[in-house]
Amino acid sequence: MVSPRYMAGAGDRLADAIGPLIHLFGWSTQHDATTGHLKIDSPDGSMFCDFDPVHPLGQCWTITHHDPYWEVQFSHQAPLEAVAAVTQALPQLLGDTRNAERIPITDMPMDQLAALNGWSIESGGLTSPDWYCQLLHTPGEDITWRAWHAFFEKQPLAAFTRDAPEGLVRNFFAHLATKTAVERAFADVPLSTRYEHSALITPVRRAVINPHFDHSLAQLDRQRRR
Repeated sequence: MVSPRYMAGAGDRLADAIGPLIHLFGWSTQHDATTGHLKIDSPDGSMFCDFDPVHPLGQCWTITHHDPYWEVQFSHQAPLEAVAAVTQALPQLLGDTRNAERIPITDMPMDQLAALNGWSIESGGLTSPDWYCQLLHTPGEDITWRAWHAFFEKQPLAAFTRDAPEGLVRNFFAHLATKTAVERAFADVPLSTRYEHSALITPVRRAVINPHFDHSLAQLDRQRRR
């Protein structure tokens, strides 16, 4: 178990990001088995989700919408839980409200989400408690929201262009900033996280009760010692 999430790396929950689009909403797919490249198109052809695990610039995910045009990109270090919070909400933007209760789009304002998870509100963005991660807001630029991480500064975790629905930004941020830990294979945890003391890593196999509860106890113990 790893927390905070923005230190955990992507993980392997790819099915959470693409499965609902295919199996619950009937989006069509094209898959290149040799490269893992996957393209998913909405039934009306207005939205496309592209997953390229070997993208040369590290932009594994690209979501594109037409009329109005907007784009969302995620890097290979973006936690898949946060990516899935965006992809699963896409059908609702097109009017497909099936499963809306199971796949909500949060309406909590960004400042409240930040306060809930201990992020500070700075001029032009939100900053994590350890200062390693930021969600920057630049409304006058083509990219209006950008999630940035100090250890992966050459490639933003996420980028939302102008006209991208803010509900998607809220969903991404809510699942990026939450204090709830995520499960990772140890080999998938970034090296920078393994040796950075601000992150908390607890083993699943040695959990006394269950991994999430055990990790929560470790979080409380860490806070008590500070």
